[in-house]
Amino acid sequence: EWKNKTVVTKFLLLGFGNGPELDSLLFLMFLSICIMTITGNALIIMLMVANRHLCTPMYFFLGNLACLEICYSSNILPRMLLSYLGGDRSISVNGCFTQYYFFSCLAAAECCLLAVMSYDRFLAVCKPLHYPSRMNHTLCLQLAATSWISGFLSNSILTFLISDLNFCGPNEIEHFFCDSFPVIKLSCSGTHMTGLVTSVMADVCSLPPFLLTFSSYLYIIITAMRIPSATGRKKAFSTCSSHLIVVILFYWSILTVYVLPHRDSQISPNKVFSIFYTILTPLVNPLIYSLRNKEVKEALQKE
Repeated sequence: EWKNKTVVTKFLLLGFGNGPELDSLLFLMFLSICIMTITGNALIIMLMVANRHLCTPMYFFLGNLACLEICYSSNILPRMLLSYLGGDRSISVNGCFTQYYFFSCLAAAECCLLAVMSYDRFLAVCKPLHYPSRMNHTLCLQLAATSWISGFLSNSILTFLISDLNFCGPNEIEHFFCDSFPVIKLSCSGTHMTGLVTSVMADVCSLPPFLLTFSSYLYIIITAMRIPSATGRKKAFSTCSSHLIVVILFYWSILTVYVLPHRDSQISPNKVFSIFYTILTPLVNPLIYSLRNKEVKEALQKE
């Protein structure tokens, strides 16, 4: 039956509303966010490379996270800026699937990378004597590579399933980027299996890293509370506080959108929650790590 209908060649990203004044305001706001995000994360990477005192596993993973955040922002924000600048909110079907593929892969990679960083902090606080031998250069490279590769491999099948759906109208996506549930909702073919696989993949990519991160910080808190001196406890918590803030902000938003039961009425609220892990988290990461980390602040002052 769908073959007798008009096949969709473009989608319309509705974003956050229409109107010349609103578009101008949103363009300036997201342009500022884009510039600050890329500049801040690029500065973190340059500091990791240029400063020998930051050549440690924790900052190696932080550099990977900063690189991931730049890719994240470059995948979503430029398309938003073009739509608000020229008023053209259309995106080709293939362009939409490409954007979703890189977004989903980077989101999965970030889940893994945050879990790796929590494991690194767990070894540093709970196993300090074994930390130098366990968290060696080879293991750091392997963990970082695993995070990136697993993220890009895990969502390949899901992207293929979504791209294999039939779209024959309507073509308006109730979101500011191409995400799975809003796109699947527009399909005129059977979507039960694709929706089920999407939910399963969201659980697989987010829950195990989340549980590993949660377990690591649970052990860190227990270990830190057993330290007799107040100075020692403060030092133990200070090494983890920045990462913990990022983890809470990221997982609070991403679990709300993808893991909690999905209903059609949740799409608009989910659009708001999506701002946190797609736009705000990449922006605040360099701010959190630079403002709350003594070594990073000292490196910035020297530079």
